[in-house]
Amino acid sequence: MSIKSSDFPKMPQRRRRQLLAAICAAGVTVPGVWYYANRAQAPEGSPTPVPIRDLPPGRLSVIDWQGRTVWVLRRGAAELAMLTEHESELIDPDSLHSVQPDACRNRHRSLRPEIFVAIGLCTHQGCPPNLHLGSGGRGEFLCPCHTSRYDLAGRVYREGPALANLVIPVYRIEGDERVIIGVS
Repeated sequence: MSIKSSDFPKMPQRRRRQLLAAICAAGVTVPGVWYYANRAQAPEGSPTPVPIRDLPPGRLSVIDWQGRTVWVLRRGAAELAMLTEHESELIDPDSLHSVQPDACRNRHRSLRPEIFVAIGLCTHQGCPPNLHLGSGGRGEFLCPCHTSRYDLAGRVYREGPALANLVIPVYRIEGDERVIIGVS
């Protein structure tokens, strides 16, 4: 089943977002959300190593994996502490409806708190968000096209058009040396 905006033409914006959130929670295909989510759940394979030894806190490494942009971000202590301070502003703060490996179903959405790995595509329409780091560890990913915002764990804020958290691909961490994307 595919949903088009013409299916609910005069519906108020808030009601439309609630309907789409319910549809997404039910697992129905919605363009822009589940298209990218389902691609991230591809079978393991095509492993891609990403060195992390020299990745300093606050630095984002951007790579291509299976034709998708993947981010590897090293978060510092201040950035990790900020993850708990705005959870009431998030759509899915506990990542209950997120696409991610089970081992990443936690507050920081990662295998290790300081290393964050995600598909770098907005779950609204697949645009590439930008990393914005503020003072005191406050940071976010901001989609410049439609202003969807995500915290540094890839959890989406309520006020933008995106309804789902960023997708976390299958990956593993080998010591302090590297992340291997595409294998668990």
